[in-house]
Order: sequence, then structure tokens, then C-alpha cells
Amino acid sequence: MHGRLFTLFDTIPFPSYFTLLVTGFVFATAMGAIWAKRIGQDPDVVVDLGLAMLMAGVIGGRLLHVLADGYFWDYVHLCTDPAAVGWQVTEAQCRSTSYDGLWDAAAGVCRPQATGTFWDALDRCTAWIQFWRAGFAFYGGFVLASITAWYVLKADRFPFWKAADMAGITVALGLGFGRMGCHLAGCCFGIESNKPWAIVFPGDSAASESQWKAGLLASPFEPSHAVHPTQLYESAGCLGIAAFLLLFLHGRKRYDGQVFLAFAALYAGLRFLIEFVRADDRGGLFGLSTSQLFGMAIVVAVAVVHRRLGARANVLVVREPAVE
Repeated sequence: MHGRLFTLFDTIPFPSYFTLLVTGFVFATAMGAIWAKRIGQDPDVVVDLGLAMLMAGVIGGRLLHVLADGYFWDYVHLCTDPAAVGWQVTEAQCRSTSYDGLWDAAAGVCRPQATGTFWDALDRCTAWIQFWRAGFAFYGGFVLASITAWYVLKADRFPFWKAADMAGITVALGLGFGRMGCHLAGCCFGIESNKPWAIVFPGDSAASESQWKAGLLASPFEPSHAVHPTQLYESAGCLGIAAFLLLFLHGRKRYDGQVFLAFAALYAGLRFLIEFVRADDRGGLFGLSTSQLFGMAIVVAVAVVHRRLGARANVLVVREPAVE
């Protein structure tokens, strides 16, 4: 739809996805720093935590994308045998700057450039870690960022579960912004739909290319058929989760960590349902996508941790002396 949100001074482009992702990160970090100051903790710890989680999230999301979204062997072949990689695009697309490929007329596919130079080989062999070319799986980032947060907070002697509750709210808020960026970038699109709110993506979008590969369009440069705006579904759902956690649950929680666990469970449920109407490649097993499988595992983990933290909170309440 809109690969660039705007251009500064007519020379510096601001990609939609990364601009809104950073916007969400800034809002989430600022909100967390204000919260830390209000409870008497060092807000600088939250800023450090936010930066560490952002880096861990990008790394974890990229790794899970490479390993589980169905592109693993493409990345391997890019390094070891580029001729084994075949992109199902038109000859014009193949020769464009976005692909910069070699057209294999006999096979009717586009092959990656393989000039044999050191720098070309290095570029192909490091494609799997070139996160700026897009390709992320949320749960990979979520897991690695959570582990990173535990180490950072432990090192700074910051109460982990209190920070986790703050993170549950701010991550939901950040996801709300991030999915708006996905919508503008055209990724994470849905299956075909005849609903009044269905979205038509322009030609040369990810949706158009996917429908062309499936034989639904004569050319990837045609506008897509109307599809579910799954990015907006998730954005609205995440903002709703953030509002529920902040305005309702946070003031009524029984123990530190309950807000974070509620976020993890609610997001897993939201994402599980949305996956049924998404159409982009996301890997999977047993008829379920990678995100659905991760979501099921996270719900089980949430149930176990909730039981333990809830039981600990009950014990602390019982041990408190009665006030006469």
C-alpha cells in the first residue's frame, strides 16, 4: 500500500513498517519510564530495558522467521547453490532493482545473482541475518526479548514481575502501532473476503504477488482481490488488550505478574483466531501455523505460572497478621 510513510527533505525515506514500529517502541518506553518513576524505581532502567528488548526482539523474530516460516532452505541455497533458488516472478520483476536477478528462460524462473565476487557471496550468505530486508516472526522476538528482560532486570535489581506487568501493557500498545505499519507496508495480509471492510492492495504488493502465484491473477502487477485486513484486526485487538490491562486489570491484580500473564494469554488467543484468515507464508505443522503452535504452548505456560504465582500470593495473604 504505502511502503513509505513520508519522505523528509525529499531525500530521506521513512518506511511505513519501521517508522510505526519505532513509534510504538518510543511510546511504550516512555510509558514504562513514567510508570517506573511513579512507583519509586529508576526510569533509566526501563529505557535500557526497552533498547535491549528491541534488539533481542529483532534478532529473535528474524531467527524464528528463518527457521520456521518455510524459507530455511532458500537461505541455505542462496549461500551454497544460488541456482537451486527459483523465484516465481516475471522477467520484468526479475530484472528490476528490487530483485536484481538473472532470468532463467528455460526454467521460467528468476535466479539470484551469482557473480562469484567475494562481496556478492558475502551478501548472499548473510541474507538470513539482514533484518532490514524484512521477515520476522513475532513469537521468536517475544521469547528472546523476555529472556533478555530477565537478565537485564536481575542485573539492575529491578523487581521482575512488576516490570513484566508494565511490559504486558506497553508491548500490547507497541504491537497496535506495529500492525498499522504492516497494513501500510502490505505484509501479513489476509485471505480473500467479500466483507464490506475488505481491503484491495495495489499491484506489485505482497498480496498481489501471492494471488498471482496461486493463479488468481494474470499478473502480480494487478491490484489484488479483496482480502481480510488482518493487520488492522490485530492492531485493534492489541490496543483493546492494552486498554483492558491498563484500565481494568492492573488496579485489581492479585499478584505481580498477573497483568503480563493476561497479556500473553489474550494475545495468544487473538493471534490464534486471526491466523485462520491470514494468507501470507508463515510455516506450520499439523494444519496449524507456527504462531498458533507457539500460542498454544504459551497458554499452557501461562496457566502453570499463574497457578504458582497465585498460590504464592495466597500464602502471603494468609501469613499476614490480622489487624484488630
